[in-house]
Parts: sequence; structure tokens; C-alpha cells
Amino acid sequence: MRYLFTLLLLTLIVSQTQAQHNPVLKGWYADPEGVKYGHTYWIFPTYSAKYKDQVFMDAFSSADLKTWTKHPHIIDTAAVKWANKAMWAPAVLKKGSKYYLFFGANDVHPGEVGGIGVAVAGKPDGPYKDLLGRPLIDTIVNGAQPIDQFVFRDKDGSYYMYYGGWGHCNIVKLKKDFTGIEPLPDGTLYKEITPDHYAEGPYMFLRNNKYYFMWSEGGWTGPDYKVAYAIADSPFGPFKRVATVLEQDPKIATGAGHHSVIHSAKDDKYYIVYHRRPLDQSGANRRVVCLDEMLFDKQGHILPVKMTLSRK
Repeated sequence: MRYLFTLLLLTLIVSQTQAQHNPVLKGWYADPEGVKYGHTYWIFPTYSAKYKDQVFMDAFSSADLKTWTKHPHIIDTAAVKWANKAMWAPAVLKKGSKYYLFFGANDVHPGEVGGIGVAVAGKPDGPYKDLLGRPLIDTIVNGAQPIDQFVFRDKDGSYYMYYGGWGHCNIVKLKKDFTGIEPLPDGTLYKEITPDHYAEGPYMFLRNNKYYFMWSEGGWTGPDYKVAYAIADSPFGPFKRVATVLEQDPKIATGAGHHSVIHSAKDDKYYIVYHRRPLDQSGANRRVVCLDEMLFDKQGHILPVKMTLSRK
């Protein structure tokens, strides 16, 4: 009896002190969208592979940010008839009883079919079905390739989408049913908000009534990929670059970027979820998803994130 009690106690101690190891997901993944639904953390990443093979998405869930459960093939190109390659960079949210997944498809260039799509499901792990049967945005406006979308719910309940590659970023206002876009407060449909050195991967969150706009800089295939941010009083900016948040560490990894942020309201902790390239890898698609805590100073500035291999 004493032996069983001791074993149970040791098991409890180990479970309480178990470390979170980076990468948090097994396999090659990138562009992670992190979110907390109720008491469960979720990560929705791009399957990091050649465009012809990047035709599905997996999801991962965790109760403690340490042990992750894989939910395979929550969506694929069979469910999105207009997409034939390169589904990537998911953005997710819950509205009412439904879950919405926004994605880029086909790496669209002028004259090609593709762009930003949206799918819907009754559960966070899907299966997701194409909502529109066509792209939500399929044209290049203000020089912004329609990729890398992030959907932000503002204080008044409005939904805005930030998106764009090729060094340009637009903001659009989504209709409440996500079937299209509607005019912004200034009457325009597309507003360019590109900050200095922007490349791609926009992200927005609200903290203490301030709008934190974040983005990736550099080339996604290179070691200098990194994340920077700005702070504004409005979701429309202007966004003046403050500092770099995340970048390569020659002792840990290179190519750290295309991130998202998970906020745990229960303990008011913020986590940055991102991909990076292991030091022993140089291939463009050899990327792994990692997670580290994101801290702020007393003035509300984001402190530089120190990449880790493991943490308690």
C-alpha cells in the first residue's frame, strides 16, 4: 500500500513539473495560428511541404501547452474545389456555435485562380467545409498578394481582416456572416496599412485598450526571418514600428517568424506561437512550430522573446 502511495505521489510530482519542449509539434509545420477555446489550447499550422503536397491541414489541441493531440486532415483540397495546391497560413475563430477557418490557397499571382478562402465547421477539429465555393478575396489590391490573413474582432463586435504578402498589408471589414467584405468607416473597401519593413504574416491583438499590430520581416526561406510590432490607438493605425520581438538565435534556431499569440485570460499570460528552422536544417520547408511566453514591460512594450528548447 505504501509503495502504491509513493508511486502515485511521484507520478503527480512529475506531471506537475513536466517541461514544455520545443518544438511543441512533431513533424514539419509552419505559420501556426494559436487560440484558446474554453480550457483547451489549439494550434492550427500549415503543413510545411512543397506546394503540390501542401493540400491539407492538421490541428493540435492541448490542456496544458505541453502534451498535444493531433487532429489530422481537418480540411483538404477535396473540400475546397477551387484550391488545387498550397493551402496555408490558417486563421481561426469561433462565432456563435460555429468555427471558421480562413486560409490562403494556390499562392495566387495575377491571372491565377486562388486567394483567401473561408471554411466552417461545428467543432474546432472539423471537418471544415468551404463556405463560399470561391475565394473570399482573389485579386491583388495595393500590391498585396491575398495570403497570410488574420481575422480580428474589435471591441464593438466588428470583424476586420489583415492580410498581404509581397511587402504590402491591407485591412478589410468582413460582413458578419463572413460571405464578403463591406466598406470600412472611411468608405473604402481596402485600406493599405503597411508598416516599415513589413513582408507578410500580420497579426493583431488588443491589450489595455491598445492595438498591438505584429508582422514578419525578411525572407521566409532565409535565416533572417523575424517578427516586429507597432502599437496604435486604432485598428487602422497608423502603425509605427517599435522594435523586433523575435529573431534567430545562433545557439537555438534560425528563420523565426510567422507567428500568432495565445492569451490565457485566466492567468493573463501571453504566448507567442511561431515557426523556426532547426540549426541542422537548411531546406525551405524544414520548419517546426514552437511556443514561448511573451512578456511586457511596465510601459506595455513587448520584451524581446528568448527562444527556448524547453521550459517549465
